[in-house]
Amino acid sequence: MFSVKWHFAGGRTWAPADRSWSLSLLGALIGAVALGSVSTALAADYDNLVARGYRWVTVDGPYACPTQGDLREIVKNYSDEKELELAQQLRVYYLVEGTIVQVVQNDTASGMSQIRITGITTDLWTLTKFLSRRPVVDFYGTVETP
Repeated sequence: MFSVKWHFAGGRTWAPADRSWSLSLLGALIGAVALGSVSTALAADYDNLVARGYRWVTVDGPYACPTQGDLREIVKNYSDEKELELAQQLRVYYLVEGTIVQVVQNDTASGMSQIRITGITTDLWTLTKFLSRRPVVDFYGTVETP
């Protein structure tokens, strides 16, 4: 990697063994700096989304309902029959991991949050523990943004 060279004025000096190695090192250093600045910029964007009330879903399943009572019912007494009954009556919606939602209201006493999901006209309730302030990768390997 490095070789010792003799310089007529200064004596021994350390120098790269060949020029391609030093260019590779320079390229790696520039790439690391660029990647670091991009990840910092993305983190700042995600922090901005969180400040505006956006969260990412951390579960897959029938855990979003138009009313708090329906959510309590599906969480407490979950069964395939109960899920089918509530789905047929449009009283339960499926959350998909990595989906971005906007929190409209928090009910800290019950541990529930009212959320708004793109494409659904009514606000829904879900458990706050199913929402993350940190980005979650979706099924396609990407992080959703609004």
